[in-house]
Amino acid sequence: MNLTTLDYSIIIGFFTVVLVIGILVSKSAGKNTSEYFLSGRTMPWWLLGFSMVATTFSTDTPNLVTDFVRTDGVSGNWGWWAFLLTGLLTVFVYAKLWRRSNVATDMEFYDLRYGGKPAHFLRAFRSLYLGIVFNVLAMSAVTLAAIKIGQVMLGLTPLETVLIGGSVTVVFSAIGGFKGVVYTDFLLFFLAIVGAVGAAIYLVNLPEVGGLSKLVANETVQEKMNILPDFSDTEALMGILIIPLAVQWWSAWYPGGEPGGGGYIAQRMLAAKNENHAIGATFFFNIMHYALRPWPWILVALASLIVYPDIASIQEAFPNIEESKLGNDLAYSAMLTRLPSGLLGIVMASLGAAYMSTISTHLNWGSSYVVNDFYKQQIKPNASEKELVGVGRITTVVLMVLSALFALKLTNATQLFDIIIMFGAGTGLIFILRWFWWRINAWSEIVAMLSSGIISLLFWNFEKVLFLEDGAPFPEWSKFPLVVLLTTIIWLATTYLTKPESDETLEHFYQKIQPGGPGWKKTVEKAEKNGRSIVEGREKWSVPSGILAMLLGCVLVYCCMFATGNWIYGNYPLAIGLSITVVVSGLLLAKVWNGMKETLL
Repeated sequence: MNLTTLDYSIIIGFFTVVLVIGILVSKSAGKNTSEYFLSGRTMPWWLLGFSMVATTFSTDTPNLVTDFVRTDGVSGNWGWWAFLLTGLLTVFVYAKLWRRSNVATDMEFYDLRYGGKPAHFLRAFRSLYLGIVFNVLAMSAVTLAAIKIGQVMLGLTPLETVLIGGSVTVVFSAIGGFKGVVYTDFLLFFLAIVGAVGAAIYLVNLPEVGGLSKLVANETVQEKMNILPDFSDTEALMGILIIPLAVQWWSAWYPGGEPGGGGYIAQRMLAAKNENHAIGATFFFNIMHYALRPWPWILVALASLIVYPDIASIQEAFPNIEESKLGNDLAYSAMLTRLPSGLLGIVMASLGAAYMSTISTHLNWGSSYVVNDFYKQQIKPNASEKELVGVGRITTVVLMVLSALFALKLTNATQLFDIIIMFGAGTGLIFILRWFWWRINAWSEIVAMLSSGIISLLFWNFEKVLFLEDGAPFPEWSKFPLVVLLTTIIWLATTYLTKPESDETLEHFYQKIQPGGPGWKKTVEKAEKNGRSIVEGREKWSVPSGILAMLLGCVLVYCCMFATGNWIYGNYPLAIGLSITVVVSGLLLAKVWNGMKETLL
């Protein structure tokens, strides 16, 4: 594939603009850690919302969606669609609590919610565990996608792709800080959308595909088009739909989909002007992320089934691709090689935008953990703001190098998706309940984190005996829920076998956050008995209304997403019914939300 002068001009122009933005904001970003990691907590909802969407619009996402579609059909996307429930629970219940906490990172939450040495250990350990280990895993998946794009579309070696893409991104991230990330995310979002939609329109109309009507009429494609899995296939139904919707969304930790909010989503909520801006940003993100964005990728994935029906056809078309990098996820990049000049430049720039947006966010977020929650707390408490920003910049470079090295060893994006989901299995319920149940303590989280990882490793080592071989005691789909069940039993037992947090810690947390609800009844009554008032206001507890709003929001977003799909498929009666449901659920959601705004916790 040959890029023209026009294509190169678009790509170079984009990277130049991004670097200029980073340089322009570098001075203000370097003032202190609040500016470098949170932009002074002055960000509006719309800018943060676009930043969240751009961050999750990474180079590995189209590849991952393509892998799902080609392997399990469109319904395979329920593995990540289920996280909408998590996202909207964060919107209507947790966003205001996070902003009210006023912590610098979600790791600092541990010293607010818990007390003593266990809390300090948990904060330090998880800052490295998530900020380095899991963060490097997530960035490696994104970098792997960039490697595949570089090999297929530019003929670059993996090392060349890593050096070019990583160098530009790490320089921009190190000098611009969070403000540079958010400002450029706004630009990157529109470029990425234009690239994805433009590519989908052109590729669906390739002569081999024949346009939308012929695409959806193709027998091979029709087998993969269903939004719901085959209900007669128990294995597929449980693994693709039931487990994600019934268990995965509330029980697993995943970057961008943390139960109760966390990670770079929490970072953006903490950077918002106030609680309302934090809520608005997360709601906007969830609508854009789930309702509007998946279909361009899905259409390209479906079209790829005609152009490249199997992995062998991809290998035949691109014989120079390393065998270790071959997989269904490569089909997306293979399809993009057929784009014309101009559009190709835009798409290549949009993929660069997606890569930079995601990686720069992960670098800034991960370094914020290392600086605020490890270096400042454990290494040098009296470090100056200038030194802390310097450590943040050094950490940014180190994280980029580690993720690049790991990416060179990977094969496909689905590998890391499964690893991260399994290692976080069973911990999500703690993240949901710790705000509303006084009895949870630091040991609950420590034991949950360790047991989830150990059980997952054991299940992987004995996977054939336990799940895959004939006569295995458990079906394959039960692996994830079993990790959740065992981890939950262990951390609940630990909770009751260890001492609760001190009255002082619990009362301080309640007074600052005002979570409300029956889970804090004992703490409130004890404080009142001792003459201390920790409750502000006596209004109705808003969490039940928040859950109702979450459910209505899920109906709205899912129906919007599926209405779009059925309009594309030509299923007009169903599309009309779903569209009407979108309007009705939207009106009901607005009514519930207006009622929530009038209450105090």
